[in-house]
Amino acid sequence: MGEVTRFAPSPTGYLHLGHAASAVFAARNAGDDGRFLLRIEDIDQTRARPEYIEAIYEDLAWLGLTWETPVRVQSAHFDDYQKVLDRLADRDLLYPCFCTRKDIQAEIARIGNAPHGPDGALYPGTCRHLSASERAERIAAGESYALRLDMGRAMKQGGKRLYWHDRAAGRQVATPEIFGDVVLARKDTPTSYHVSVTLDDHLQEISLVTRGEDLFFASHLHRLLQELLGYNIPEYHHHKLLTGPDGKRFAKRDKSETLRSMRDKGVCVAKIFDMVVL
Repeated sequence: MGEVTRFAPSPTGYLHLGHAASAVFAARNAGDDGRFLLRIEDIDQTRARPEYIEAIYEDLAWLGLTWETPVRVQSAHFDDYQKVLDRLADRDLLYPCFCTRKDIQAEIARIGNAPHGPDGALYPGTCRHLSASERAERIAAGESYALRLDMGRAMKQGGKRLYWHDRAAGRQVATPEIFGDVVLARKDTPTSYHVSVTLDDHLQEISLVTRGEDLFFASHLHRLLQELLGYNIPEYHHHKLLTGPDGKRFAKRDKSETLRSMRDKGVCVAKIFDMVVL
């Protein structure tokens, strides 16, 4: 049996060479006897656009890649992600956080020398200490809140030292505590990347997750969620981020040159493949 791999872009812009590198690597590693899946990660409904989904299909087809259908589109499966959150809540692993960004910054400033994780200063746990009755009253009053993972409880329920394997970096000891009480859902986005991708990789039986090294630390948290939820544990390949002539990594927010524009300029697919070797 070959690998089950996937390419899972967010339709918030056109694909660039960094995306092509991930997609080509995943497709090649599936091989002739494996499975290569495409997944559309559009949980951010404020930024996702239908035209970008169609562009993803066009760009990948231009590269000569084929994938199984139907394609899993995350926005069609919010109920699935809610069930994951419900499971965690039933184990008393989630709590509502009513803090605004301004509240959090003020509390961190008051504490001083706050511990930091991959995403910056860790949440100080302000709302973790609220009573059940106060939480219920504030929710009933219509206050906006996010759902946070109680990392201390989650680590205890995880129960043992956890590991995951990266094909470039080798065996890794999972240290999800570096994220602190991470947000797993918000009012405007009823699930997080961490919840949706962990569930989808399990449901789709992904054996090799390919993504950029900017998401390396996320795998520590995903390994904990896999343990808590009884999910499959894939291998990972976190590849180096491709950069342009200016030395900057390719990124949608920096308006990096897209596959679409390169195709319009007459760049051939063989040239693209030469540029995206990982």
